[in-house]
Amino acid sequence: MSRDKHIERCIGEYIARHYRKVVEIGAGRNTVAARILMDAGVDIRCTDIRPCGQNAGIPILQDDICTPDLAIYEHAELLFAIRPGEEMMAPLIALACRVNADLIIYHLGFEMYGDGGEIIDCGVILHRYCHQKPSSVA
Repeated sequence: MSRDKHIERCIGEYIARHYRKVVEIGAGRNTVAARILMDAGVDIRCTDIRPCGQNAGIPILQDDICTPDLAIYEHAELLFAIRPGEEMMAPLIALACRVNADLIIYHLGFEMYGDGGEIIDCGVILHRYCHQKPSSVA
């Protein structure tokens, strides 16, 4: 198994054990983690800034996280990105907070953002920058 597939497999398996409705941001043509989630019965959506159509049967919606279509992300428990550019981090965090979702990032190498968030070791190191806040019941 290549190193990249190992990374995506660890991420997909971790997310499948902890979340049921997720959005992968910046998926592009790398849908290994999304396929693992789909096969595990997780409700998965993927987005990318470029039009990608479908990859291996997984639809990828075109969206820009700097001006996001909130309907794509509503009701998600988790937003995640694999190797996002540093310029994406502030919009990712803002979007996760706005839709009240966790945000998990797999950074390239030893990169991190701000304080690095909560570290999750699932065979690879993930960073959780946002946590869902429980809904208040009236």
